[in-house]
Parts: sequence; C-alpha cells; structure tokens
Amino acid sequence: MERARTVTVRPGSVVALSGGVGGAKLALGLHRVLDNGKLTVICNTGDDFRHLGLHICPDIDTILYTLSGLADPDRGWGRHDETWNFMEALKDLGGETWFRIGDRDLATHIERTQRLEHGEPLSVATDHFRRRLGISTHIVPMSDDPVRTQLLSEAGWLDFQDYFVRQRCNPVVREIAFAGAEKSEPAPGVVSALNDPQLQAVVICPSNPLISIEPILAVPGIRKALKGCSVPLIGVSPIIGGRAIRGPADKLMRELSFGSSAAAVAQRYADLIDAWVVDKVDADTPVPSGVKKVVTSTMMVSMEDREKLARDVLDAAQQMSFKPISATKATDVSA
Repeated sequence: MERARTVTVRPGSVVALSGGVGGAKLALGLHRVLDNGKLTVICNTGDDFRHLGLHICPDIDTILYTLSGLADPDRGWGRHDETWNFMEALKDLGGETWFRIGDRDLATHIERTQRLEHGEPLSVATDHFRRRLGISTHIVPMSDDPVRTQLLSEAGWLDFQDYFVRQRCNPVVREIAFAGAEKSEPAPGVVSALNDPQLQAVVICPSNPLISIEPILAVPGIRKALKGCSVPLIGVSPIIGGRAIRGPADKLMRELSFGSSAAAVAQRYADLIDAWVVDKVDADTPVPSGVKKVVTSTMMVSMEDREKLARDVLDAAQQMSFKPISATKATDVSA
C-alpha cells in the first residue's frame, strides 16, 4: 500500500512550540484542558540524530509518549514499564550503549527509520504515530529537513547528543549552531497552523531556549510566521529562581554570558512575545517593554499543576484577545 506523502493539520485553537521533557509537561496540560483536536505542538528536531543505524527523534518521542500516557514519569524520557534486553545483548557484543534504548522504544525508532527510508517525510511518519497512539493533538516537527544542533566546546564541535548524553553536559560551551537550518523549510502544517484564521493563541513552552526553542526559530519562515500572527503569543519561563528545573539551560546561558534568569530568557524572545509567564519566586523579574508579566506557579509536579498552568496561560491569552478560547473546563482560575 502506498504511504501518504503529505500531512494536513486541521484548524486548531492553540499552537505550542516545545522541546522535550519540560515543554511536554505544559503541552500535556494544554492537551488535557483544550477541546480535542484544538492543539498543535510544533516540535524541535535539532536533537535528532542517527544511532545504530536508526533515526532517533528524542523530543518528538517525548511528546508522543507524554500525550499518549506512555511516558516514564521517573526518567522523564522513554516509555514506562520498559525492558532492556536489547541493551544488555548489545553490551555483551561490545556495542555502543551510551545512548540507552529500551525494547519498546526500539520499535518506534525502527518503524520510523523504515518509513523515512521508503521516502515518507518525518511529518507524515510523526502524524502516523500520533494517530496510532490515539492522540487528538496534532504533533508536527519543525521541519522535514535535517537541522542539527551543534555545540562548540574546548574539545571542538560536538553533536548535541554527544554533549548531552555521552558527556553529560560537562564540556564548557562557547557557541551553538544549527547546522542545515538556513536550507531548511517549515514542515507541512507549521505555517498553515500559525496562519489559520481559527488560531487563538501561540504558546512557547518552558523548554530550553537555546537548544529546544531557538532551533525551531532558526528555520526560515517560522519566526516570520510567528511575527505575523494576530493572536497573543505567550511565553513561559523555563528558569525558576535562576535555575533550570531540568537540563542544562542555566549552565549554557551562563557559559554564553546571557545570564541565567527568567528576564534573560524573556529578552531573547522580546520581538515575539506579548506576555511572559514567570514563577512566583520571580515576581520581581523585569520584562521587555510592551510585554505583560504574568505571575503564577510554574513548577509542574502533579497533573493538577500541569492543568493549572495551562489554564493560567490560556487565561492570559484570553485577556489579551477578543476570541474566547474553547476548553473542556472553565478557564477562570486566577494566577
């Protein structure tokens, strides 16, 4: 049977830009409080890489597993109830085991790789997976073209997964580049979702700004489409009290002399955002001129926390828009 070559995103109320674990928490909150099919998540693919002959998409898979209820809540990545027979057998054979792939997770990578090698675009393969997993939210990669995040350290240029997993973020980073971004195009569905007349809000999830959100913005056409949106664009700080809850965002920002603060992240999005959501501990943080500051609890420990933050974000957007945002429950929770 011939496989689809394009994917169409249906009209949605909210578009979210997201990386992996941190962004996926808010994406799940939005997914749960919005009506079915009214959320589109544009995923970072700068972390993608080839390993053991497989095409691996860490951020896309985190979103897929999180929204389908398959994610491992303890590790924050991969699937729950995972087994590791493949990795143990690979270790016995002297293979590379620094990037751990569970047995169930392995099926995702194998099926994706086969689809891509048969000419199916990443956006189509991703849409196939989300439908098979019963996810009503639309999940779209930022591009079908390869864009790879690379980091310059004292040891030279490193691919992101080498830096992040094999070297556990230890090298000092002097520069970040997104190889291939200048030649890439937004995946089908990205620009149309941002230009859709039914769009009501855009959310930048609390993902690492340097290695999760900026790769998305580096794809020509996406930043322009965001600037052209006539709806509120709400950003959520991934930094609380000067620290990243998870991942190397604060370390990277200090090493690159940006400063590790909610204010520093807001400044990087200053030309895009209409409102900036910060945690209560950062209530006094300055925001760029013309940007509304929203203070609430952004620490997402429980499912209730995720839904509460999602409602606060949607409430902030609705206060700046004449369009009512359709959610499954009332959105009158005050920040």
